[in-house]
Amino acid sequence: MNAPEEKNSQALIAIVDDDQSFREALESLLRLIGFRTAIFASARNFLDSPQLPNVSCAILDVSMPGIDGLELQRHLGATHRIPIIFITDLRDAKTREHAVQAGAISFLNKPVSEETLIDALNSALRP
Repeated sequence: MNAPEEKNSQALIAIVDDDQSFREALESLLRLIGFRTAIFASARNFLDSPQLPNVSCAILDVSMPGIDGLELQRHLGATHRIPIIFITDLRDAKTREHAVQAGAISFLNKPVSEETLIDALNSALRP
């Protein structure tokens, strides 16, 4: 099992996905490998959270009811400058291109390997 870079182990990773089973599985994996996590069922829950200012990186789904992942990315880019990783079932090249051009660190498709995810997180958390 891979581990986060030592300096990244205390980073708070927000997981924003409307799929409860995916959220919980990803949270368990990240905690197991040494990251701190906070999970949110919607973008609105995340934006309203008192934890938002402490988040070091956000892992977002693209397709969510209400505020979708791309809208959330735009909002965070304008207000909080949090590095973003997308993990999604969506395999649309135009959406991927838009997310990356808007500053996403990675745009990964489900299922994602642990190694790929850790590499993306370590990239997102580099100063």
